[in-house]
Amino acid sequence: MANLKETAQAYEPKKTLNIADLERVPIDVPMSKVSGTNQEGKDFEYYVAEFEGSKYRVPVTVIEAIKTIMEEKPDLKTIRVKKKGSGMGTEYTVVPLD
Repeated sequence: MANLKETAQAYEPKKTLNIADLERVPIDVPMSKVSGTNQEGKDFEYYVAEFEGSKYRVPVTVIEAIKTIMEEKPDLKTIRVKKKGSGMGTEYTVVPLD
């Protein structure tokens, strides 16, 4: 049995992964909508993609960008998401790969 010191040293805070953390993402990756609570205690919903055993948050702006790209390239199979900034000022760029 571990003691408090060992548990504290081994502890890693829960981190929300983001789709921009991935090098390549197939656009047929399974998606779901989940609920969370913000720092003010208000409930909100967001999308997550399940990829290689992990869940990645997918901002609505990324979904909108993929929709726009698919209007021009309906056979799109893979994308890369680039992230710039942080917090509410974060900007995402979707790059079609193939």
